[in-house]
Amino acid sequence: MFAISASNPRRPRALSWLAGTFLMFSGTAFAQSAAEVASPTLSPELVADKHVDAGDLRIGYADLGPAKGEVIILLHGWPYDINSFAEVAPQLAARGYRVIVPHLRGYGSTTFRSADTPRNGQPAALASDVIALMDALKIRRATLAGYDWGARSAAIVAAVWPERVKALVSVSGYLIGSQEASRKPLPPSSELQWWYQFYFATDRGLAGYTQYTHDFAKKIWELASPQWKFDDATFHRSAAALDNPDHVAIVIHNYRWRLGLAEGERKYDALEQCLAQAPVIKVPTITIEGDANGAPHPKPEAYATKFVGKYEHRTFTGGVGHNPPQESPAEFVQAVVDATHL
Repeated sequence: MFAISASNPRRPRALSWLAGTFLMFSGTAFAQSAAEVASPTLSPELVADKHVDAGDLRIGYADLGPAKGEVIILLHGWPYDINSFAEVAPQLAARGYRVIVPHLRGYGSTTFRSADTPRNGQPAALASDVIALMDALKIRRATLAGYDWGARSAAIVAAVWPERVKALVSVSGYLIGSQEASRKPLPPSSELQWWYQFYFATDRGLAGYTQYTHDFAKKIWELASPQWKFDDATFHRSAAALDNPDHVAIVIHNYRWRLGLAEGERKYDALEQCLAQAPVIKVPTITIEGDANGAPHPKPEAYATKFVGKYEHRTFTGGVGHNPPQESPAEFVQAVVDATHL
């Protein structure tokens, strides 16, 4: 059930350099690439040049800001990478926060510690990675902020381990689901939005995503954020993270698991049973939606009651799509800062 493999080699990453426009924080990770020279509007690259053994993974992450600052963990989605936070992370660090930005399993510089570990993409595994990272870095409590897969992981951690979360910022709100919930058919227009999930359920989809990983990712970017005019340099900088040798296996397993076509690991059964009950989230939360999000997403009124602590919803306007931290970084930064003060 975990025999999916990917043949893409990992690309070498550039050495980091410290951007002169920001304060000299220990642990700040930036790099300038040739793409930046060609695209003067491209912000300095965020580089996950630190590593820590955490659970099943050796997690690669960027660490910005003062070592003793209040911790914020930023979690990216699929098919993106940590550079979704290339502008957000240094702005938060400049305000005195310690900002941790990890590559999810199957992305960038994050690798599995053992070749025998299942390449599992189920939500419980991804959320458990966040707790393992916090434990490994001796972070007792942090504010979590994310979108797409990252928002789901952040919400799971906030629901199940609220003592570890000071505040939550979640794009598209409450994304906690289960295999049981996924068995229920949706109206045709909604099913159409999940076309890639059904594609990934087939051998053709596995072969296609393996062969055309970058092309596929670019198409998802275009569909999910139809009004975001990103350039090739911006895309290729993030697409390099998809060359991780475990990426295809993790993605295919994630979507097949959702449909009940792939099994998870038994060690996550209790957590999945908890998540199947759709637990409420008690920590202070700000949810975000872009006014031009082209990806499948629930309406804010559908999940408002799942947040029973201090809660606020914000809609980012002006054509913001599925990736608000990269499309509207200043507003995303403000939402994170405000959440820490709720």
